[in-house]
Amino acid sequence: MPQDDFYAKVRRGLPALIGQWLALGQGEPDRLALILAETARVAGLGQPAATPEGATLDAWSAPEAGDDVPLWAARTAAFLLIQMPARPKPRGDDEACAWAYCWLRNRDFADHQSAHAALPDHLREPLAAALKAAWHDRQGLRLI
Repeated sequence: MPQDDFYAKVRRGLPALIGQWLALGQGEPDRLALILAETARVAGLGQPAATPEGATLDAWSAPEAGDDVPLWAARTAAFLLIQMPARPKPRGDDEACAWAYCWLRNRDFADHQSAHAALPDHLREPLAAALKAAWHDRQGLRLI
C-alpha cells in the first residue's frame, strides 16, 4: 500500500514539528517537555499520562519516529510554534501536512476558507496546499 496519502504524510511530518519545538523553544529539553505537557493539559489539547523527559522529545524528533509521536505532543507543539514571535514555518511537505492537520484538530472551523483565513499571515502561503488536503481528509472521515 503506498504511503503517500495525507495521513501518512502527517505521521512522517510529526517528528519535524517536534524538532522545531526543540530547536526554537527556549530551554533545555526537560524544560521544553514540561512546557509541552503542561500546555497540552491547560489548553485542552490532550491529557498526557505523564510528563515526558527531554530524551523522549529528542526521540520523537528523529525522522523515523512518526508513529511514536503522540498527537497531543504534536498538537501542542504546533499550538506553541504558531504563536512564536520567530514566525517559524514548516520545512517541507510532510511537515506542512503535520502543521495543517494539527491546526484543524486544535480549532473548529466551519469551512476551509475560514480555517485558511484564521492562519497567521506568515503561514497562509506555506500551509495553503497542506491545509486544503487536511480539510479534504477531515471531511472524508465524517459519517453522512
